[in-house]
Amino acid sequence: MKQQKLFVFMLDALCDIDIAYMKTLPSFKFLFEEGSYIEKVAPIYPSLTYPCHVSILTGTYVNKHGIYHNEIVDPYDSNAPWFSKRASIQCKTLMDYAKEKGLRTCSLSWPVSGGANIDFNMPMIVPIGYKGEHPEQFFEGYATKELLDKYYPKYKHFLIDPKCKNLDEYTMAFAKDILKDYGQPDVMLVKMCDLDGARHNHGVDNEDVRKQLAKHDGQFKELLDHIREYGDFENTNFVILGDHGQSDVDFVCNINVLLKKAGFIRVDEAGKMVDFDACAHSAALSSWIQLKNPEDQEMKQKVYQFLCDLKNDERFAITHLFTKEEALEKFGLTGPFDFIIESSKRISFGNTVQGDEECVATRKGDYKFSKATHGGLPTRDHQTTFIACGPAVKKGVHIPSGNMVDEAPTMAAMLGIEMEDIDGEVRTELLR
Repeated sequence: MKQQKLFVFMLDALCDIDIAYMKTLPSFKFLFEEGSYIEKVAPIYPSLTYPCHVSILTGTYVNKHGIYHNEIVDPYDSNAPWFSKRASIQCKTLMDYAKEKGLRTCSLSWPVSGGANIDFNMPMIVPIGYKGEHPEQFFEGYATKELLDKYYPKYKHFLIDPKCKNLDEYTMAFAKDILKDYGQPDVMLVKMCDLDGARHNHGVDNEDVRKQLAKHDGQFKELLDHIREYGDFENTNFVILGDHGQSDVDFVCNINVLLKKAGFIRVDEAGKMVDFDACAHSAALSSWIQLKNPEDQEMKQKVYQFLCDLKNDERFAITHLFTKEEALEKFGLTGPFDFIIESSKRISFGNTVQGDEECVATRKGDYKFSKATHGGLPTRDHQTTFIACGPAVKKGVHIPSGNMVDEAPTMAAMLGIEMEDIDGEVRTELLR
């Protein structure tokens, strides 16, 4: 029996509310007409890009895979580096299983994939906000050398030229050239970022978002055409999915300013934190509170009471307060925190300790301060979705809801692979 292939087109921040419009777009419509879909897919907690991408490939929650946040949390550095290397993941991924089966693999702009055992690997590894002229330094040793040598000189302008700088264009150029020059890999992941940016900058549902979806539809067509010409189209299972939804935001709450005013944070003359009993690290729609000494039960109770009192402040409407133990039990979440808080209002959380402003306006440039964001509970306003078609997928099945950890074992089943020691399960309703 011929080995089936898998092609995954990841749209960062694809929401369930996009389905109606996607059905009107010619290339996306093809998947709905020929395949099946899970309408609402609940992300993991927190619904941040990097942890979600890892759960999508491992079928596990954070306590098993270890990528708890986009960032490597450092209480003294709100600009700490992001997770980028495959070595940080503490369990096997779908790509590992595929390699063990002898399949050719490809991953383009997928987070936390630097240095992974993938045949064609161009990871999402350049630091967020990097504006220098030598991003190749971050790829060296972590991307496939042959790809760097062959394609980077042709397409580096998409990473360094302000006139055309765009990671999605860089990713698309690599994807098309790989398909043309090497033929279609057995497993190919292509991740697009710009839908997420459109939502952060303009809000969850608007004309800018629809324009971006239409652009992604055109990009998907280009890739479908390349697979028809250079690959094995009829033997390919196509999947379009997202990593999280988003929610609109009215304003940003600076929890560290509140903690400072309450005496839990000490700062120097420049306003920089020099010591703390408890400090906050933003996960955008939720905020993590870390104790300097979790063994100090008296201080722990003081901080817990302070957070409980915030629930009575109408400005913040803190409706969720989880302890570390509750987060593990409810969401399979572990990390450098002792409490998590979240509001029922359209509020995001910041990290700053400087100044006296407890609430500030949204702004562009940081997902924690933007007009729409994510990082909250899996049940927030908008969830993501999962659409598939191909020889392993039934036609016409509509499943109302599902969980992100089910995606990896379901995609693995399309390849004839069974994943072990995972939290998810194969959604057999979708498969032939």
